[in-house]
Amino acid sequence: MAYETPDRAKLSHTGVAPALLRWYDANARALPWRVSPQARKAGRRADPYAVWLSEIMLQQTTVATVTPRFAEFLARWPTIEAMAAAPLDDILSQWAGLGYYARARNLHKCAVELAARGGFPEYEEELKTLPGIGDYTAAAIAAIAFDKRAVVVDGNVERVVARLFAIETPLPAAKAKIKACAEAIWPQQRSGDFAQGLMDLGAGVCRPKAPLCLLCPISSACEAPRQGRQEAFPVKPARKQKPKRAGAAFVLVNAKGEMLFERRPEKGLLGGMLGLPGTDWATGLAEDLYASAPAKADWARAGAITHVFTHFHLTLEVFTAPAPKGFRRWPHQQWIAPAAARLPTVMKKAVAAAMSSPQSPA
Repeated sequence: MAYETPDRAKLSHTGVAPALLRWYDANARALPWRVSPQARKAGRRADPYAVWLSEIMLQQTTVATVTPRFAEFLARWPTIEAMAAAPLDDILSQWAGLGYYARARNLHKCAVELAARGGFPEYEEELKTLPGIGDYTAAAIAAIAFDKRAVVVDGNVERVVARLFAIETPLPAAKAKIKACAEAIWPQQRSGDFAQGLMDLGAGVCRPKAPLCLLCPISSACEAPRQGRQEAFPVKPARKQKPKRAGAAFVLVNAKGEMLFERRPEKGLLGGMLGLPGTDWATGLAEDLYASAPAKADWARAGAITHVFTHFHLTLEVFTAPAPKGFRRWPHQQWIAPAAARLPTVMKKAVAAAMSSPQSPA
């Protein structure tokens, strides 16, 4: 569906883009994955590997969180080929705290494919065929790394454009209209700098609360301050409370002090990661929760931990027991010393609860 944009959108082609680019030239943030506008004008191009890695990391976290983690990733895997050759478990372990582990699995899968083909394609449509690269990431790589005219809309850009055009449609329904309006002001040249300029403007000036309109280079074209409703945009849907789920985790300990872990299914939450045996995570604990235990043992409650996922709150009851005589693990299970286990955060919490409990056999 095509959306009509205000008449002044036509003026924005000659007004908003040049004004924003002048501002970006003077105010661009120095970020480790970014080439400054001055260096870009001198002929230096952004490294598509750095652009891709940073964009995947930034999907669920902030620049402040990603900056040191980005450096750690590059130190371990400085090239696509190095990441492609790394064991998946190493990538998953390094990813802890950066959001969905599915993104880390796709990161590794994409690196393997890119290494095989000899590098990144330059255009959006071809980029979108790669694992883990959707519309936004494809546009970001095409614009920032290859300076193709690709409309890049992240949360900051979304806010700037929604205010610029005073888009009344609530999110997420407004996303298509926001992108159409962004398309109307997007320049033919310096697409990558324009995208990063909008990102920087949204991060530092067109903030969610108390935007600094007097410092904004495009405020004279912006509809939101004209209406005195800057903070009304983008229009948010009513916030829904996250549902609560509960489950149990079982920490079985052998005579060496090792704990029994098992590989989670590839698909689903924490897919492919090591975890503790346990119940499903449902609205409440099942009455027969010990049916999910890895062995018939003298289970003792070690405590409970809580963890917040993107879509729900989890309370996990932790039980611990010494391995019974003659116990044999299944092929998907393994004994690992707790300090050596590469675990997602929720499982680290459960292990810590078991080890700190007076009931722990560890």
